[in-house]
Amino acid sequence: MVSRIIPVEPFDLVVFGGTGDLARSKILPALFRRSVAGQVPEGGRIIGVARQDMGVEAYHALIAQSLRELLPDLAQVPGALDRFLKQLDYVALDATQPEGWEQLASMLGQGVRAFYFSVGPGLFGALAERLRQHGLVSDDTRIVVEKPFGHDLASARALNATLAAQFHERQIYRIDHYLGKETVQNLMAVRFGNMLFEPLWNSQYVDHIQITVAEAVGVGGRADYYDRAGAMRDMMQNHLMQLLCLIAMEPPAKFDPDAVRDEKLKVIRALDAVKPHHIVRGQYAVPVGGVGQGYRDEVGDPRSITESYIALRAHISNWRWAGTPFYLRTGKRLVARSSVINVMFKDAPHSIFGEEAGRHANVLSIRLQPNEGITLKVTIKEPGPGGMRLVDVPLDMSFAKALGPENQSPPDAYERLIMDVIRGNQTLFMRGDEVEAAWAWTDPIIAGWQARGDVPKPYDCGSTGPGDAELLMRRDGRRWQGINP
Repeated sequence: MVSRIIPVEPFDLVVFGGTGDLARSKILPALFRRSVAGQVPEGGRIIGVARQDMGVEAYHALIAQSLRELLPDLAQVPGALDRFLKQLDYVALDATQPEGWEQLASMLGQGVRAFYFSVGPGLFGALAERLRQHGLVSDDTRIVVEKPFGHDLASARALNATLAAQFHERQIYRIDHYLGKETVQNLMAVRFGNMLFEPLWNSQYVDHIQITVAEAVGVGGRADYYDRAGAMRDMMQNHLMQLLCLIAMEPPAKFDPDAVRDEKLKVIRALDAVKPHHIVRGQYAVPVGGVGQGYRDEVGDPRSITESYIALRAHISNWRWAGTPFYLRTGKRLVARSSVINVMFKDAPHSIFGEEAGRHANVLSIRLQPNEGITLKVTIKEPGPGGMRLVDVPLDMSFAKALGPENQSPPDAYERLIMDVIRGNQTLFMRGDEVEAAWAWTDPIIAGWQARGDVPKPYDCGSTGPGDAELLMRRDGRRWQGINP
């Protein structure tokens, strides 16, 4: 099965922070892959903007080196790198200064203009104002804003107000790369494209739902930011919240940006406040006799009480999900890198096979990374004589196996999302009211543990997290599914 390439119209994409890590590791490699695939038109232009005073040739050398390191096979395709670099330009410009904007304006065409704010949130306002002041904003202008979308509800509202003063909501693309993952998008396809699942997608048949986003790495070079944010702000408030919305939302009337986001917003607003005993915070540490660095060593603060792990039990107060708990967990330095949603169906109301057959329940596992795919666990008879012995086996659909060898490596999330920006499709981007609703639910949780003086529970690097997270499930007579690579 070969993916169909849908071309886009010629565009100008300006990447502010064009020499930064995100531009070199994600944005420009994504555009290069789309260029090799034939999706970037000849008339398309990509302009890197940064404060460094360098010429176009030096910028080409910098980006070419990154592409050769990250995408060595594609960089070897004859002519591919040269074609991409011909479409890549550079402007030295400080967002807070008046110089350089006229040069940038002279390089832009009359079609779609996309400005990617790959910079710190503190510069968002200055960039938005300068773009408007220097006449760079047209009706076909879009801006792409990277997270964090504020630090709390008040700052998120202020950020939204700043952007709204210069741009219409339809021009603002708040990017969450999780929504660009193929399997995340497949959540909607699985639910709303298959009659098999939708009638069962409610509290009558679903016992509970687990959402796990586990990382094997530590904070690394993000130590300064992460110690101010923590797992709740960095992951739970946005990535896991989006997964929760997609798994719990009502069917939209149509696959339309506002229709989809309206339903997601309803989920967030229906979330109950989380009780203190339904929250577990953790912080990774080196086991006794072990080697390496714990969280406090990596951030350089021996007294840090920032969480690198959080697990919680959430409830959605609506007709579909009343009484069904949602267990969410995310953490760093865990046993493996794994993102998975497990829909745990209820046991059969009556077993005709007797107690010796054991308890069996169906589980739908949606693997987001790695090895993207979907597994449905069903109960069958174990082969052989000697009675009715039941065993659970998976019906496994790995995307790479099911869709052919060309899907061994699905497109990076940024590829899909950047092309959606050019098309003007906001379905996979967060709306301003959605961001604010997520913070309105998150802020009381953070304020609660700060008021109580809670300290994160230590857990060993390479483990599944603190023991209290297991107790959170055991108290409910449940257990976490394993974290598997």
